[in-house]
Amino acid sequence: MKNYLAEFIGTFFLVYTIGLTVLSGSPFAPLAIGSALMVMVYMGGHVSGAHYNPAVSLALAIRGTLNLSQLVPYWISQILGALVAAFAVQFTLGQTFAPAPAASAGIRHALVVEFLFTFALALVVLASATSKKVQGNSFYGLAIGFTVVVAAFAGGPISGGAFNPAVAIGPTIVHAMAGAGGFGHLWIYLVAPFLGAVIAAMVFNVLEAD
Repeated sequence: MKNYLAEFIGTFFLVYTIGLTVLSGSPFAPLAIGSALMVMVYMGGHVSGAHYNPAVSLALAIRGTLNLSQLVPYWISQILGALVAAFAVQFTLGQTFAPAPAASAGIRHALVVEFLFTFALALVVLASATSKKVQGNSFYGLAIGFTVVVAAFAGGPISGGAFNPAVAIGPTIVHAMAGAGGFGHLWIYLVAPFLGAVIAAMVFNVLEAD
């Protein structure tokens, strides 16, 4: 149970930070979001592995560091954390939010960006937090957090910058409940990140092979 609680808390603060910084229009939103992920990774890394992302959990399940029987409970915990965080953002600011591709970006552009940066995130998690070659390192949280900083700065303006199915699902549900949007773009943030995570796990196995 403590694993699922850690996943809920970490995902909550990640999504809460996303909502507050994006809706406030802060130019430093990517830095705040990546930093929030970093500190939450250090908070829960020794408890749950600090995934806070269903796509990352899938990559770790393929890698074998997460038992398959725990995959769905991890997903549920992460999505619940994102959902509660989206409600908390609405309570705090009176506004809702949801990722969506830029008006100038096509669907294929958003798919490519979400795929590539989720691939990068999952690969960094696998390499820094699961490889025996760097076991016990203290930099894994910084590496993971700054991967999201890079992704949000570079890809966010194009794809909406989710790189995480939970970040899309929770806010999209609350956004739709508020009558501010629908579910038309949600599939982008499911298909591309999960595919990116699967490919990352496959590539990591090649890189890690002796």
